[in-house]
Amino acid sequence: MHESNTLYGGPMTKLRQAINQVLAAVLLAGIGFYRRFISPMIGPRCRFTPTCSAYGLEAIQKHGPWKGGWLTVKRLLRCHPFTPCGCDPVPD
Repeated sequence: MHESNTLYGGPMTKLRQAINQVLAAVLLAGIGFYRRFISPMIGPRCRFTPTCSAYGLEAIQKHGPWKGGWLTVKRLLRCHPFTPCGCDPVPD
C-alpha cells in the first residue's frame, strides 16, 4: 500500500471528510433546533450583531465543524451582560 494513497485522497481522508460532514450537520441541526424551538420562548438576548446563532451557522459553514464550532463556543462565552454590545463578525 502506498503511503501517499492513505494520506492524500485515500480512505482515511474520505473518512475524515465524512466525519466532518456529519459533525457539521449535527451542529447546524442543533442551531436550527435552538432557533426554531428555544429562541422564541426566551426572546432575543444576544448582545452582538450577527446574533450568536447566525454567527454559529456562518462560522461552521465557513470554517468547518472544528474551527467553526470552537469560534462559536468562544462567541457564546463572550455573550453575557458584562460584555459591551456591538458588531462581531466571523473572522476570515
